Amino acid sequence: MALINSEIQPFNATAFKQGEFVDISEADVKGKWAIFFFYPADFTFVCPTELGDVADKYEELQKMGVEVFSVSTDTHFTHKAWHDTSDTIGKINYFMVGDQTGNITNNFGVMREGQGLADRATFLIDPDGVIQAMEITAEGIGRDADDLLRKVKAAQYVRNNPGEVCPAKWKEGEATLAPSLDLVGKI
Repeated sequence: MALINSEIQPFNATAFKQGEFVDISEADVKGKWAIFFFYPADFTFVCPTELGDVADKYEELQKMGVEVFSVSTDTHFTHKAWHDTSDTIGKINYFMVGDQTGNITNNFGVMREGQGLADRATFLIDPDGVIQAMEITAEGIGRDADDLLRKVKAAQYVRNNPGEVCPAKWKEGEATLAPSLDLVGKI
């Protein structure tokens, strides 16, 4: 699963976003930062907690130039029904992508074999359409939008500051590293 530094594959899908059905493709991702947030299914248990957590950070992500695409193999119709009936999901303003054919889920390599469901997986895509970070967890392990936000900030910092890297637990405004021969063995 060597997807880091690879370009996202072409896709077409319909998403539910802010009360409307919209057609999307990889062209909607290029030129901006994007998060693809895969989850197994609508009307489940861990999934709404994660999606709600990302919804709480969506405005901040938007200010950073990041678009969010949640993806499951449910239809866009099911996404609308869930959005209309759940207080947690009802606060979502980002794209809820219906991937009933599994094309997008398979492109990212996170389809559960024989189940037709996506793994719990997150991909951070840069403006060139290249995957810069990914996280995949087991069914019962929910993800944390605060850590995702930290990773976005680190990826954007590294892109904007060639020659610098962000160490473990790096937070915006903290010191970075400039890899060099002089730094070898001194960390």
